[in-house]
Amino acid sequence: MDEVILPITGVVLAGGAGRRMGGIDKGFASWLGKPLIVYALGFVAGLPQILISANRSLSRYRAFGYDVVADEQADFSGPLMGLHATLKRATQPWLLSLPVDAPCLPTDIVARLWAARLPDGIVVARSPRGPEPVICLVPTALLEHLEDYLGKGGRRAQDWFQGLPQAWLDLTTAEVANCNTPQDLR
Repeated sequence: MDEVILPITGVVLAGGAGRRMGGIDKGFASWLGKPLIVYALGFVAGLPQILISANRSLSRYRAFGYDVVADEQADFSGPLMGLHATLKRATQPWLLSLPVDAPCLPTDIVARLWAARLPDGIVVARSPRGPEPVICLVPTALLEHLEDYLGKGGRRAQDWFQGLPQAWLDLTTAEVANCNTPQDLR
């Protein structure tokens, strides 16, 4: 049976300032002997387009062989800025966003988000802690909607999703565990 290629641009959000990590670029922090970026790229491997959203270490990220997209504003304004920049560069009708610092996501995260998709809405992961808004599947047609939200000063991903048709993908707390601090890497 032939493998189905999903019409998705995969995005790894690696553009944060890493303040809780002591200022280091989280994508290159080591977890179980590998940089976090390696885990994140493994989840989106095989998609027709893969982008890395980053605001520093650009040449190091480019060494992985994918296009690297920086935020339009270099002030670390949050993950929606990375989502915005990559939506503008996406060549596929869907964009799947994953954070660089969540190495415990299920290996079938792409298939599960795809299975939960809505024709004109988004799929957002949630855990017992609540929404995990940077783990999502978004139709690229929502770029204009996002631009409108950002133009009005909005910055929170969770607030942008309000009012849009949405589906939830339930994950466990362990599956969405983030490596936000040096202690989290142990």
